[in-house]
Amino acid sequence: MERLRSLIRNILDVNLRQPVAPPESSIDDVRASMLGWSIDGSPPGQLDGYVHDSYFRFLHTWNLIRGATGKCLELGANPYFISWLLKDFTDLDLTLANYFGPDHVPTPQTVTWNSPSERSSWTCEYDYFNLEDARFPYADETFDVVLFCEIIEHLLVDPLHALREINRITKVGGVVVTTTPNVARLGNVLTLIEGGSIYDPYSGYGPYGRHNREYSLHELVLLLRFAGFEPIETFTADAHHEDHSHRRSFTEAMELCRFREADLGQYLFTSMRKVRSPKHGYPTALFRSFPEDQMTEW
Repeated sequence: MERLRSLIRNILDVNLRQPVAPPESSIDDVRASMLGWSIDGSPPGQLDGYVHDSYFRFLHTWNLIRGATGKCLELGANPYFISWLLKDFTDLDLTLANYFGPDHVPTPQTVTWNSPSERSSWTCEYDYFNLEDARFPYADETFDVVLFCEIIEHLLVDPLHALREINRITKVGGVVVTTTPNVARLGNVLTLIEGGSIYDPYSGYGPYGRHNREYSLHELVLLLRFAGFEPIETFTADAHHEDHSHRRSFTEAMELCRFREADLGQYLFTSMRKVRSPKHGYPTALFRSFPEDQMTEW
């Protein structure tokens, strides 16, 4: 029994790993700045639930490139929590991009947040395009760093289109950071054991408002390698504490998961370096019903 308790503690500690806070700040300082976040005059605090759910994810993402320099593109920047970390706590030259649907008229958005002694504000200019089917409006090898965070799970048809475009606009040797929910996270493992479904509900925000395809760490890394990138750092981690100990399958599942204790976190984090052009075609492990001459192995 003590061995099992030790195993459970180790699994929980591995996945709730502590990110590094920005210089002269603490994790609590970052969270305090983000609580009360407002976009274009929305009620302060409207996004507090999102902050409590994801603030470790924001910091883990920032950690992957905190010492980087050069030109940086953040895709899907809204609601700008990571953008703020990049702006205030890196030396990167930042470009933002968003897409809110074909009928949206893009205009700059103003963010306000809590500084130590006052409310601060920042007007966010951004480029506007649908990365699932558009040619990105940037020249080849423009960026040293590209962030592709919490996007790939929303894509409907072809994540490789976006990854090929990211490859095109990233310099050789440049870094691409991808984050996405982990389909193999502990909560999902327990849900499946208990006979539940792990699929995302249909969304009132339309098809892009839900998770259309989640990934395991293994297949995300293989997909990114297919797209011309090689790993610098990859891991899973929780974005917030989540107590599953009350669930009826918990103890038995933890025993069975001892061989994969490091990949049960809520989110996947990958930092990859561009080393070559993407491979041709579509990998059979993720795609089907494409022309036969376009199908290939990893």
